[in-house]
Formats: sequence, structure tokens, C-alpha cells
Amino acid sequence: QVQLVESGGGLVQAGGSLRLSCTVSGGAFGINAMAWARQAPGKAREVVAAIDWTGRTTDYTESVKGRFTISRDNGKNTVDLQMNSLRPEDTAIYFCAVDGTPFKLPMLPSKYDYWGQGTQVTVSS
Repeated sequence: QVQLVESGGGLVQAGGSLRLSCTVSGGAFGINAMAWARQAPGKAREVVAAIDWTGRTTDYTESVKGRFTISRDNGKNTVDLQMNSLRPEDTAIYFCAVDGTPFKLPMLPSKYDYWGQGTQVTVSS
């Protein structure tokens, strides 16, 4: 079955950086969008960054634009999220996700079909 495994979370001071990685196995998703979403305690899950199947088109939620960069390697079935200038409000569990419908680039969590278990990111002030 399809499995997504995230790594790279941790504790960092405000202004610092982290890089999250996600490896996808059990399926071929070379024509599918991949994304990173996050969920903070008491808040809804939100997609913070998405990348289309070519890797050339990306989309970001407003609060992370200019600070986060999403990338993918279709040969390795991986998607990464480089997070710079981190803020305490970025604290959340971060999940990688894959859209089961090809050739789309959704920014709604409900559009993604496959999810990882999540990795905790904590930013201290």
C-alpha cells in the first residue's frame, strides 16, 4: 500500500531553519501534486505548500511565502520543504500528502488522498 514517511522535524529557535523530507512508496505519483500541510493544536489542517507533477509550478499559503520552499524529486519519490525564518506561529505537526488525481495542484487538504503520519515542528521564541 501507499506509504508516506516524513523526517526532519524538531525544535528550533525563532529565525532558524529546518528542512523536512518525505519519501513516498507503494505507488507511482509522477503525475500527481504533492504537498506539505500543517496542523496546530486546536486549529484546522492547512496546506502550506504544494508542487505540481512537473516540479515547475508551486503554490504557498500567504503566511509562508518567501520563507518556505517546496521541491520534489520524481526519480526518488521524495518531496522536501525548506523552512527559513521560522516563527513561533509555525509550530505544528507537519504532514506530507499526495493528490490521487493527476495533473492538479490543490491547496485544500480534502483534495489530498494519501497522508504521512506527521512530524512535529516546534519554534521557540
